[in-house]
Amino acid sequence: MTMSALRTKPAQNRLATVLRRYPLTSFFVLAYAFSWLVSLPYILSVWEVAPDSFIAGFMLKQWIGPALAAMVMATVMGGQPGLRELRSRGRDWRVAWPWYVAVLLGAPLLVLAGVLLLFGAPDDLPSVKPEVVGSYLGYFVLVFIAVGLPEELGWRGFALPRLQTRFGPLGGTLVLGLLWAGWHLPFFLTPDHGGGPHTDLSAVAANFGLFAVMVVLMTIPFSFVFNRTGGSVFMTALLHAAIDTPQLVWLPLLLPVGAANSTSGEGRLDLALLLTFGAVALLIVALTRGRLGWDRGTKAAAAETDPRPSATPRAHR
Repeated sequence: MTMSALRTKPAQNRLATVLRRYPLTSFFVLAYAFSWLVSLPYILSVWEVAPDSFIAGFMLKQWIGPALAAMVMATVMGGQPGLRELRSRGRDWRVAWPWYVAVLLGAPLLVLAGVLLLFGAPDDLPSVKPEVVGSYLGYFVLVFIAVGLPEELGWRGFALPRLQTRFGPLGGTLVLGLLWAGWHLPFFLTPDHGGGPHTDLSAVAANFGLFAVMVVLMTIPFSFVFNRTGGSVFMTALLHAAIDTPQLVWLPLLLPVGAANSTSGEGRLDLALLLTFGAVALLIVALTRGRLGWDRGTKAAAAETDPRPSATPRAHR
């Protein structure tokens, strides 16, 4: 073994020790760092600082960020059994059929209801054409694979069980909501969230504040679905796609919520989602008395226990 290899191995061991000791902190640092770094070239190009957009990196930020961070930490904490356990949650589709109805129909209707409550229906409702249905299904599959599944592997698959164990179901959910919202912060500098070099930064900042409140409240239904379906990341990924897809397909066709990718449109849509999902979140908290369907003895709670014991005590920070 060479001297360089001998020096590298202790360094790797020290890094693994730190990651095992602070699994939550390590996960969020990695998730933020991976996503923000891969998105930086595109953000700089939007602001005309860099010539190449590298849009592919920005589009893959969910896989390179939360998903990759979760897989790294699951491997560090539990070895290959830990990684297999994480992946199995993304394939855990065997849940009661009412959950599919609630997620696939209920979530899109809440999106639509929020916009209708806030802005009213247009004078002329367009007919539902076959191409609209086909477009919705196609976008749904794309959003599920590119956005819902990779984000949920991280936020719910790795972080939420540990946060609930440390802070309780409601406290852990609110912490996750704040960190989930914060992860989006640089993306508000791009047209995807109504930002860009010619936008009013004070309006963008106000939009982010509204978005953060909406995300924190929306995290409560996500935790409820996760807990009540036995820790199924597959179901929360479906929920994620069921919320995002109508915004891409239905709303531009049906309702004047603001020009696509505009600062005003972003704020209006976030406010509409805040109305309905915020009401559902408060109802869940009241009906479950803050437990959000969490039980320390369930499969969802058991995700906090890593398959391979670590020799280093975990601080859960």
